[in-house]
Amino acid sequence: MTRQKILITGASSGLGAGMARAFAAKGRDLALCARRVDRLDELKAELLERHPGIKVAVAALDVDDHEQVPKVFAELADELGGIDRVIVNAGIGKGYHLGGGKLWANKATINTNLVSALVQIETALEMFKKAGSGHLVLISSVLGNKGVPGVKAAYAASKAGVSSLGESLRAEYAKGPIRVTVIEPGYIESEMTAKSATTMLMVDNETGVKAIVDAIEREKGRAVVPRWPWAPLVQVMRVMPPRMTKRFA
Repeated sequence: MTRQKILITGASSGLGAGMARAFAAKGRDLALCARRVDRLDELKAELLERHPGIKVAVAALDVDDHEQVPKVFAELADELGGIDRVIVNAGIGKGYHLGGGKLWANKATINTNLVSALVQIETALEMFKKAGSGHLVLISSVLGNKGVPGVKAAYAASKAGVSSLGESLRAEYAKGPIRVTVIEPGYIESEMTAKSATTMLMVDNETGVKAIVDAIEREKGRAVVPRWPWAPLVQVMRVMPPRMTKRFA
């Protein structure tokens, strides 16, 4: 099934902007939202210049402003004449050692990556139920498969929560008409991974985004991307002692 009208949160940079470019090249209409509306306007101009046949709607949205999420989603849906697919992508990578005195950083990560994701999920499902169908995509992480000591502990926990929500929803909507996909990216070049020490396993943004978009288009229930080397590494991570997973953070 071709999902023509796609909404992406956190679309102003990184994977969100990359997915927007990839879907635009496929001729899809896009609803893009993020906090930095100036970047969204620049991205919209770029996409329309390259692909004049598509529609692009943009809106400012801080997903942590939970009351605004349904309002902005509705406005974007009205502008495009509906939404076929919602990609819950907005997230942050803040974090500190648990008990290290920076609760605010870990709390912000849990709030944005999990609580605000839940708000987006609820909003998208309500839209899809009214429309009679839809495709919900949750951008999680390979780090959601295992507890990770150190500064990534809260981030890994937040993504484990996202993956768990996706698993629950796949069971609930196993027979449709709503499809649910959880994407677990490995390390892909973006603003969020720019300061990561794990560069040996990093792939460039174009390669990573292509793997993500290909998996989304197949509408599989769960996909680890890029498949190599991350699919086998995830299997290893699941059986490793937690103290050893820090090397993946």
